[in-house]
Amino acid sequence: MSQNGIAQLPREPPPYGDGKSADGSSVEKGGVHAYPVSTDDARYQFDAADLDLVQRRLKQRHVQMIAVAGTLGTGLFLGSGNALREGGPLGALIAYALVGTVSYATLCSLGEMTSFAPISGTFPHYAARWVDPAFGFALGWNYFYMSAISIPVEVTAAGILLTFWDPDTGHQAAYTAAITVCVCAINIFGVRYFGEAEFLFSIVKILLITLLIITGLVVDLGGGPTHDRIGFRYWKHPGPVASAGLEPKHIGLDRLLAIISVLVQAAFSFQGMELVAIAASETESPRRNIAKAVRRVFWRILVFYILGILITGMLVPYNDGNLLNDSGTAAQSPYVIAFQRAGIRVLPSVINACVFTSAFSAGNSFLFSASRILYGLAIRGQAPKIFAYCTKKGMPIAAVLFSSLFAWLSFMNVSAGSETVFNWFVNLSTTAGFLCWGAMCITYLRFYKGLKVQGIDRTKFSYYNRFQPWLAWWAVGWLTFFVLIDGFTVFWAFDVSTFFTDYVSIPIFLVSYVLWKAVKRTKAWRAEEMDFVTAIPSMEETETPEVPPTTLAGKIAAVVF
Repeated sequence: MSQNGIAQLPREPPPYGDGKSADGSSVEKGGVHAYPVSTDDARYQFDAADLDLVQRRLKQRHVQMIAVAGTLGTGLFLGSGNALREGGPLGALIAYALVGTVSYATLCSLGEMTSFAPISGTFPHYAARWVDPAFGFALGWNYFYMSAISIPVEVTAAGILLTFWDPDTGHQAAYTAAITVCVCAINIFGVRYFGEAEFLFSIVKILLITLLIITGLVVDLGGGPTHDRIGFRYWKHPGPVASAGLEPKHIGLDRLLAIISVLVQAAFSFQGMELVAIAASETESPRRNIAKAVRRVFWRILVFYILGILITGMLVPYNDGNLLNDSGTAAQSPYVIAFQRAGIRVLPSVINACVFTSAFSAGNSFLFSASRILYGLAIRGQAPKIFAYCTKKGMPIAAVLFSSLFAWLSFMNVSAGSETVFNWFVNLSTTAGFLCWGAMCITYLRFYKGLKVQGIDRTKFSYYNRFQPWLAWWAVGWLTFFVLIDGFTVFWAFDVSTFFTDYVSIPIFLVSYVLWKAVKRTKAWRAEEMDFVTAIPSMEETETPEVPPTTLAGKIAAVVF
């Protein structure tokens, strides 16, 4: 029995765990759901696998498209204008590139753990299993609340986008209700419906960002109706980096502060990339599909985010008056501004329609994430047991219904002002996102240490990154910095509500950790104690044989998906 009250297992597991219970039965769906260990003092429950009843209904094309476009939303399509205004073209590019590296490092860390153990509960369970049960509790509940409050953020954004065609604010409540009902219904119908919806939304988002990048490049090179060749004109005047206006007497410092201020906006654009790991327990052949998705994510960040921001900075000067437009519709998109300048009139409505689907998709994804994290906490005794209830088709209906309640907070924008509510929730979710990413990377560092001490060869996993653990350390360092500077501008003009929303996630995380540790009297796992066997299904239990495509269409689909 370990110091945490959990019996220790033999320490020579196969690369993916043997997936067997003590009596040799399978723990994967359809077998005997029982962990081979138990706790005398119930400090942490590894013995609730019999409740893990979700089913693998997401196909390869669903997972790959979610991975491709899961984070393409209002943060990129509309938020890039705010980033350009605050940081200038070079400042925005630096911020998005830096956050992109941190996002990539985090996903690589999470992808390696998920390909090793594609089970419900995902990273909160990993944190409880390889760091400390209290750490997993804090991570799980913080990620749940981050996802839950992000649902009304995206529903609000989607409702605002409709005002592009119908500025009558009296219709806002009806639009909000319709969007909320649709988002909740897709998740309640089941994971297959969620997968199909995200598949279609992802195609729309990819087509949109591709259209914007290509059209933007054509306009920049003088191919628009006005034939004005822009080039890098706006990098010279008004300049590559904007001023924050916080330290006007120290221009160098003021420009540095401007770049720092864009980091938060950039981070909000990348949030949600971990969705592919959350869906692992409901994905067909999760190890193969997750490995494929993570390997491709670097190029997706480079093409969609970095190239997109570069083109944005070439098209519009950061001091353009139209960038001050906080309508929340396509009217504030730097692409729309640039295309209207170039004499292209047809694209704004098309862009607004596509961005609406992006906001809807993001709300849909956050609801899925919140419900699955809550379900994972429940089956391991860190949330009320009612949330572990599943239908016969593997739908964690109780967790979905509870998470759906948060979507109705979007009605706050009808009376309180959509911009205020939107920014309030964004600030809350962004800091929580930084903390959760950092906790994932810390979990990976302990996972890496445990594998090394126990002599388990991680190069035999379906996915591993040769630059680990340095990627995880890179992410932890920058995420610590991001958390500290998240609301730094408040110290130049102090406001209690702004300070609270920017930093309240830190004490929430710490209180959650201390509370569970005090109540359950948990202790951190030593590397030699970590369990890399229990209830981790084998390759044979999760993976199906990959059938090589024989037709041209099949080969193209294999490359894309």
